[in-house]
Amino acid sequence: MAGKLDLDPRIVARARALAAKAGQPVVDLARSHTTVSVERAVLRLAGVHGADSDGIPWVNRLVDAVRADVGLGHGVAVPVFHAAATTGEADLTVLAQKAAAGAVRFEVPQRRAELAAARRRARTAATAGLRTVDRRRAERDRLIKRYGDPPRRPWIYLIVATGDIHEDIPQAQAAARAGADVIAVIRSTGQSLLDYVPEGATREGFAGTYATQENFRLMRAALDETSREVGRYIRLTNYASGLCMPEIAVLAGLERLDMMLNDSMYGILFRDINPIRTFVDQRFSRQVHARAGIIINTGEDNYLTTADAVEAAHTVTVSQLLNEFFAHEAGLQDWQLGLGHAFEINPDLPDSFRLELAHALLARELFPDAPLKWMPPTKHMTGDVFRGNLLDGFFNLVGALTGQGILLVGMMTEAVVTPWLSDRDIALQNVRYVLGAAGNLHEDFVPAAGGFIQQRAAQVLGEAVELLERIVDDTLMEAIADGTFGLMKRPATRGKGLDGVAKQEPDYYNPVTEALA
Repeated sequence: MAGKLDLDPRIVARARALAAKAGQPVVDLARSHTTVSVERAVLRLAGVHGADSDGIPWVNRLVDAVRADVGLGHGVAVPVFHAAATTGEADLTVLAQKAAAGAVRFEVPQRRAELAAARRRARTAATAGLRTVDRRRAERDRLIKRYGDPPRRPWIYLIVATGDIHEDIPQAQAAARAGADVIAVIRSTGQSLLDYVPEGATREGFAGTYATQENFRLMRAALDETSREVGRYIRLTNYASGLCMPEIAVLAGLERLDMMLNDSMYGILFRDINPIRTFVDQRFSRQVHARAGIIINTGEDNYLTTADAVEAAHTVTVSQLLNEFFAHEAGLQDWQLGLGHAFEINPDLPDSFRLELAHALLARELFPDAPLKWMPPTKHMTGDVFRGNLLDGFFNLVGALTGQGILLVGMMTEAVVTPWLSDRDIALQNVRYVLGAAGNLHEDFVPAAGGFIQQRAAQVLGEAVELLERIVDDTLMEAIADGTFGLMKRPATRGKGLDGVAKQEPDYYNPVTEALA
C-alpha cells in the first residue's frame, strides 16, 4: 500500500538502510565498552540496595571499590562474586559496606575453576533479578486483562510535577479520574546529572520529583488503586535518561513502570552528557526495557524547541529512524517505540497547520506499528491562555487526524507557570472534546493527491535521506559534534560522565547482557 502520503517505498527503504549504516558503528562502540552505571545496574539486579549515612547508595560504593582495585574493564560481577566467595559474605549489600570500610579487596581470579564459579554465582543472582522483572511484566498483563485498556487511542498522557511524591499521588489519581490514561512523573531538575540514584521516598524535588525505587513503588501502588476504581489500567511513566539511565531502567522493571523516557541523544544534546557514555548506557537500558515490556518515549520533540520546526523537520525524521534502529538492535519491538515528535511550528507562519499535518502524518506512515508520542506546543506559548488553549486544540486535532498513539496533554500555561490542577482540568476538557468530536476522523482524512501535504512530506523525507547520507560519510559522532541535531555541538571527547566509561577487556563478563542477548 502506498499510504495516504503516497511515499516512494524505495526512498523509505533507503532511509532505513542509511539509518542502520549510520547507527551500526555506535552499536559496535556500545558493545565494546561499559560504564559505572551499567555495572551498578548489574549489581542492583543482583540484590544490592540501600545507602550509607550520607545518602550514597551502597551500589555506588561497591562499584567504586572494585574500580579502584581492578578497574571496570573486566566488569564488576566476577570480582564481586569472587570476593563474596572468598570472604564468606553472601549478602552483597553487607559486602559493599565492608568494602567501603576497606575490609575487602577485589581481584579477577586467574584460576579457571574460580573464574567459572564466580561467573556462575553472578549469573544465578542476575537471573533472580530478571525473574522479578518478568513477574512484574506478567502482573501488568494480568491487570490489563482484568481492568482493560483505554477504549480508544490515542492514550491521554498527563504530567504531574510537584517535587513531593506524597503530593504527586493525589494529583495523579485525580488526573486519571478526569480521563488521563498515562501519568508521567516529571523528574527533579538536574537529576539527570547525578551519578547516583537517590534512596527512598522524597519530598524536596525542584520542578519535579526525584526518580527513586521507593517513589516508583508508591506511585505504582496508588495508580493500581485508581485502575480498580476507574475500570481501566493506568500507565506510569518516568525517565530512564541521564547518567544513571541503566539503573533507572532496572528499577522501572522491578517496580512495573509502563513507559520510560529513553532517547538515544537527548542527554547528549540537552544535558551535555558524553556521547559514548550515553550510547553505552542507552543500549543496556533498552535491553532491560525490552525484557520488562516497557514502552520507550524518545525526545525528538526537543530539537524543535532550539531549532526552527520547519527548517529542522528532517532532523526529527532522521533521529526517529536512528532511534528505531537502536531500539530494534536492543530487542525492543515496534509496539514499544513511542517515537517522539511535536507541534512546534510558529503559528503565525502561513499554512502552519498544514505543515504540522504533513509532519505528523509522515511520522505515522513511516512507523505504522509504533504508538508514537505526539507532543504539544511549548516554544510559541506566550502566556495568553486563550490563544494557548486554542493552539492545544489544534494540536489535539492533528493527533486525531493522523492517528497518533500517545497524546501529551498541552497546558495553556505551558512554559509560563507550573500548571494548577484547574489548568489540567481545562486541558483535559479540551482533549476530551476534540477526540470525542473527531471520533475516528483519521479514517476519513486523506490529503489531496499531489497536494501541499503530500509534497511537504516527500520534501522532508528527501531531506532526511540527504542528511543520513552525509552522516554515513562523516559518522554519527561527527554529526553530533557538528550541531546537526538541535543546534547543540557535542564532541565525543567531552561532556559529563566520560570518566565513567571503560573499554571492555577480553575477559569482560556481564551476566545481565548475557541473559538479555
